[in-house]
Amino acid sequence: MYQISILKRVILLLVLCFSLIGCENFNFSATHEGRVIKVVDGDTLKILQQNKEVTIRLAEIDAPEYNQPFWKQSKQALERYVADKQVTVEEFDRDQYGRIVGHVYLDDLWVNGQLVQQGYSYVYERYAVSKKLFEYQSDAMKNQRGIWKLPANERVKPWEWRKKK
Repeated sequence: MYQISILKRVILLLVLCFSLIGCENFNFSATHEGRVIKVVDGDTLKILQQNKEVTIRLAEIDAPEYNQPFWKQSKQALERYVADKQVTVEEFDRDQYGRIVGHVYLDDLWVNGQLVQQGYSYVYERYAVSKKLFEYQSDAMKNQRGIWKLPANERVKPWEWRKKK
């Protein structure tokens, strides 16, 4: 039974990797699994893994900051997807705060991509390598979903917002 579970995970990750994000761009260092115990904001969550709280920063995306237009909607969207659910995280990197930077999956749903596709997050241009994310963002812009419904002057990229603050 244990071997079947591992095999199912490997197959799932390979399918997701090839169909959604193009494996050639990624070098995952570890896989983490846990129940989401807190959504901090639109691109950060905490999971409980082996009775230890682990902070996850979603890779390649950047959600509106606290008090920035659309920040509440962005956080609420992530909560709707993952709050109190079991997720798998493919570690992509660690940031300067020690957080795991990774791709989050809920069963076969790529949460990072879903947030961009629905307009709840921007592609973090400085760190993004997934072509699919850029396609999702273009589609969200074209169809004015989420952030892209806002007037242009309210659509400030989070990294630009932080720079001003």
